[in-house]
Amino acid sequence: MISEVDVDTFTAAHADGAYVVDVREPYEYVGGHVPGARLIPLSTLADSLEELPVSQPIYLICQGGNRSKVAAQYLARVGRDARSVLGGTSGWLSAGRPVVRGARANLA
Repeated sequence: MISEVDVDTFTAAHADGAYVVDVREPYEYVGGHVPGARLIPLSTLADSLEELPVSQPIYLICQGGNRSKVAAQYLARVGRDARSVLGGTSGWLSAGRPVVRGARANLA
């Protein structure tokens, strides 16, 4: 079963330093993403497993929640604690949360 979290739960985890992976395409990421989110497009996720933590939850986010759910399903099958963010970046923005524009991961 896939673990899905709502934006409020994700916001709390993000504030605590959650490991966040944005599985959208680069052009979507530069348009606005969650601060600190690492870009690993869904199409390259299987090739990027060595970059992902084994001992902590991985929060996956896309635009609306569909691709992150697919990514979470895949990561769960390979033994990772993966959580899809319901509503994705759209939900994050709708909740008034900050985004970073451009290719950098963080605000600073």
